Parts: sequence; structure tokens; C-alpha cells
Amino acid sequence: MWKLVNGKLIQTTDTSRVKFRTNISQSILESLKVIANENNTHVNYLIESGLKTILVQDIILFNKELRPTDRIQYKTTYDKELLNNVKEFAKKNNFFINDVIEYSVQFIDIENSKNSSYKHRVE
Repeated sequence: MWKLVNGKLIQTTDTSRVKFRTNISQSILESLKVIANENNTHVNYLIESGLKTILVQDIILFNKELRPTDRIQYKTTYDKELLNNVKEFAKKNNFFINDVIEYSVQFIDIENSKNSSYKHRVE
């Protein structure tokens, strides 16, 4: 992100975002990459959209027996507050965070997802 300071643009790190590493289904990740590319956004922005919906609904109907077997490590950044809320939600419902992330994919709202230029915004 960029900040306007004394009439000059200075590139800064967005402190509201944190790095997070988890395991996620490779097939889900590949389909999210296609959707992100087609809609001028990033995978993590799509995931954040689905996670916000899950937190509003405050319910998860996930069968632990049907967990994907093709999980791979995925590193990205998330909104710090959103990620903390997801962690609490997962703990409260006895799920792993990656289960919640994979479940949230079905609730992605592309129209309200950030576009790929969001990280280059000027504040």
C-alpha cells in the first residue's frame, strides 16, 4: 500500500494484514486461482470473502469424514482481525482452520471481494 506524506508517495506495509500458513485442498486452490484470474482478484481475497460470510452465519455444517486428501501447504496474508475471528470460530466449533477455510469457499461473494489492485491503494 502507498501513503501520501507531504505530497510524496511512500510505499508501506499494510499492518492490518498478517502472514498465515495452512494446508488446503490442492483442487480447491486450483479452482480458486482460475476464479481469481477471471475476476481480477487474488485467491486470499476470495477466501476472505467466504470466511466473512461463515462468521456472519455463525454455523458450520462440515463432515470431518469427508476431508480432502489432496491438501498442500498454502502461504498467504489475511486481514489480522478476520483471521483471529476465524481462529476463535474454529476452536469454538472444534474444527481446524483449514477445514473452515475449505468450507467457506462455497460462500465466496465475488462481487464484494477486493480486486487485485487493492494492495496498491493510496491512503
